[in-house]
Amino acid sequence: MTAVQVRRPAAYLVAAAALSLLTLLLPEAAPAAVPPPSAPTTEAPPPAAAAPACIQIRGSLRPEGPLPPPGALPPDSAMAIIAGRGRLIAGVDQGSYRLGYRNPLSGELEGADIDLVRRIAAAIFGDPNRVQFVVLDIADRAAAIADGQVDIVVNAFTVTCARQRTVEFSAPYMAVSQRVLVPAGSGVREVEDLAGRRVCTSRGSTTEDVLRALPLRLNVVALRGLPDCVLELQRGRVAAISSDDVVLAGLAAQDPQTVVVGRPLSADLYAVGISPTSPELVRFVNAVLERARADGSLAASFRFWFGDYVNPPPRPPPARYRD
Repeated sequence: MTAVQVRRPAAYLVAAAALSLLTLLLPEAAPAAVPPPSAPTTEAPPPAAAAPACIQIRGSLRPEGPLPPPGALPPDSAMAIIAGRGRLIAGVDQGSYRLGYRNPLSGELEGADIDLVRRIAAAIFGDPNRVQFVVLDIADRAAAIADGQVDIVVNAFTVTCARQRTVEFSAPYMAVSQRVLVPAGSGVREVEDLAGRRVCTSRGSTTEDVLRALPLRLNVVALRGLPDCVLELQRGRVAAISSDDVVLAGLAAQDPQTVVVGRPLSADLYAVGISPTSPELVRFVNAVLERARADGSLAASFRFWFGDYVNPPPRPPPARYRD
């Protein structure tokens, strides 16, 4: 560091000498207390901005005209990549009777959700069987899309604001409502009759959120999937199972000793889950759904699978787009 020299006038030097002499003649004073050094202060960082509240489910992406034929898919699109691979990879369930389940006689996956997957494959390949099915637990559906394990998820996937942060959904294809399944003769008629008792549902599902939000002191048991809940119900370890009506209807059809009861606890919409990085695939799937609504094949599938178990059977809701 360069020193800085300052010249002082002679008058300053005389005054300084006088002050020094005066100090020697005065009695010695006690040294002034020196405050202890204060701890260094650090300014607290401003609080992180909270994520904006999700208050409304947004619509899906509108189809771009009519469906192209299987051999004329837009180049470099997600559909063309899938076609080049030779198979559509779809995340599905295998334990929801009539919705997505494995037929014990044939070993094949069947149900309304499986019909929809095959309809999408037919639009890409001209062949509904060009599908690789990946069985997913309820809690793993969004992660399978984010990790690129699957092209689509058709697995009773309910559209929610929170899920739309990481998943792009098609327009809804089925409207459902949440209810409860109990042993026949249990005396349970409404969910209030289950206050303080154990109620089972799938971990990571919207039904779990609804149950936990009810002011009933329910003891919510969240397991990997509903087949695990069925075992718990049969062993008397839970008093009820809660899920969507189409799922519970399938369970009741398999076990005549159970019955679906109570008012709807929520109204939800199933849609196809797709990566946000593939908007063209979202529009393509929506075009498949538009055609299936128009020709009645989607409603016919629901009547076939649920007509004997859900009265009335579910119907395709109208599409809603944001663009």
